[in-house]
Amino acid sequence: MNYIFYFLVIVSIIIGAINGKLQDVVNAIMSGAELSVKIAFSLIGIMAFWLGIMRIAEKSGIIKWISKLLKPITKVLFNELKPDSPAIGDIAMNFTANAFGLANAATPFGIRAMEQLQKENKDKKSASNSMCLFLGMNTAGFQIIPTTVLAVLVGIGYKNPTEIIAPTFIVTLIAFTSAIVMAKIGQYFSNRFQKVKEVVNDKAS
Repeated sequence: MNYIFYFLVIVSIIIGAINGKLQDVVNAIMSGAELSVKIAFSLIGIMAFWLGIMRIAEKSGIIKWISKLLKPITKVLFNELKPDSPAIGDIAMNFTANAFGLANAATPFGIRAMEQLQKENKDKKSASNSMCLFLGMNTAGFQIIPTTVLAVLVGIGYKNPTEIIAPTFIVTLIAFTSAIVMAKIGQYFSNRFQKVKEVVNDKAS
């Protein structure tokens, strides 16, 4: 990734020099660097505030309470797991934390859930249906409060940053739902293929 970044910078400078606009390129680089520093400093306070609020919610048990409400839904979605699987609780906690922008808290739950899913995976060399579903849902990144984006918009002086909350909620909900549907379709065909494979193997033997 670093090589691509360096390549783009060098190409931009060369093209700017060829077109006689090298000074404009230099000015753009300097102004961009200055803006990035300003945004970074403005993010500190906002991120500290939101992460503090979310950490209070975590410590007070609100996040855990919400995850308990989500546990029955998690059991339905991950129906291949045992009802008492430890992964179910970690998955619920992961999604709850992610939904409220508490990424730092969500990461350890996600890692622990994936490790548990791997333990329960019969074929250790390939990902199970539950692992694929969990990865898809995590990648979709359903969010109720897009903390980071809000912080960036405030940092650049956007007049009404909260107007992105509703669109973000709708878009991430659609992506989240699509990830579940596609994973379930893949799971269906995977199970059918496995059954056909077992029948063929039985006939061959």
